[in-house]
Amino acid sequence: MEAVVERGNMFRAYERVVKNQGAPGVDGLTVSEFKPWLQRHWIRLRQDLLSGVYQPEMVRKVEIPKPQGGVRILGVPTLGDRLIQQALNQVLQPLFDPEFSEFSFGFRPGRNAHQAVKAAQGYVAAGKRWTVDLDLEKFFDRVNHDVLMARVGRKVEDGRVLKLIRRYLEAGMMEGGVASMRTEGTPQGGPLSPLLSNILLDDLDRELERRRLSFCRYADDCNIYVGSKRAAERGMQAVTAFLEQRLRLKVNATKSAVARPWERKFLGYSMTWHKKPKLKIAPQSRKRFVEKIRKTMRDARSSSLKQVIERLNPVLRGWVVYFRLTEVKGVLEELDGWIRHKLRTLLWRQWKRVFRRARNLMKAGISKERAWQSATNGHGPWWNGGASHMNQAYPKSWFDRMGLVSLLETRQRFPSVS
Repeated sequence: MEAVVERGNMFRAYERVVKNQGAPGVDGLTVSEFKPWLQRHWIRLRQDLLSGVYQPEMVRKVEIPKPQGGVRILGVPTLGDRLIQQALNQVLQPLFDPEFSEFSFGFRPGRNAHQAVKAAQGYVAAGKRWTVDLDLEKFFDRVNHDVLMARVGRKVEDGRVLKLIRRYLEAGMMEGGVASMRTEGTPQGGPLSPLLSNILLDDLDRELERRRLSFCRYADDCNIYVGSKRAAERGMQAVTAFLEQRLRLKVNATKSAVARPWERKFLGYSMTWHKKPKLKIAPQSRKRFVEKIRKTMRDARSSSLKQVIERLNPVLRGWVVYFRLTEVKGVLEELDGWIRHKLRTLLWRQWKRVFRRARNLMKAGISKERAWQSATNGHGPWWNGGASHMNQAYPKSWFDRMGLVSLLETRQRFPSVS
């Protein structure tokens, strides 16, 4: 605990919490109010932590819709508790991380999702063309506190730290002024939760290594790669039993499967069936992206095209940076064309009147006769957004000049991943 409250460690934790911004917890304290609050309360906080009597505040319950349906429950701690959790994480991470499995990629320094995806591709290229795709049912809501604390206690001897972590696990959740207590689970939303999940699931990693299985794990997302369907079915049975009996976690049978790797997705990616498989964007990831673009454009329907593009660009850039490993680039070209079609359709809707449509087409270089024919053709906005007159008036080069991010061209700026 002395290492946790040490001045330099707390200052680094404070900088991280402020940089991350984030919503207030149950006390309503905002990031802009945090520094003066901390100056008034730090001496008492430090004393309570060192004496082992500090009691965390409840977390604020927030429900985030899941892409596949349902909701993910987040527990937003107060800024004071975020600070303490971050300081704890900075001391505990170097203690646990060096002994974690090399096949664990989530929430670890120097490791990321792209490394996990590339490792999975390597297994399939080596002939392991069956996968055990494991989905843990409500993992963060189902973590058994006793099982987790036993694993934390393997390396942490300071009773004050162990008590504090358990208090964070058991901190109640507030929703609409109503409090509910927790007897299991580690709520997502705090800086400590990712490390605790890795500490618990390290036992799974060790079991898979003991069985000499090839696997990639990113947080609670784990895929195992084997050479035959029979081996995959045996692996599914054995790993399910281990998770349920040893770690008291439940495998979601409806979302888990034994299948070919190209029939499943891992961290948003899938791959082709070729002997040297190529990474591609999973259909589910493309579908979620399309829905996000539709929502962004619906929200910006009354804005100018320039403002719509400014809202779209961060979404486009962030998505293609994550999916830059894709080696099947046709989907990016198709999506680029679809986005331009949507933007041309938006223009057509905004023009509304026949005279305005004809005038704008003429300003864009369409002949007077063709402009009037197009403006009065009787077809709807989507049809006109994809018609030759709008494509000629507003070609790709026009959108380039407007600054619209191209998914394909942004992807091509990255070094080859082959």
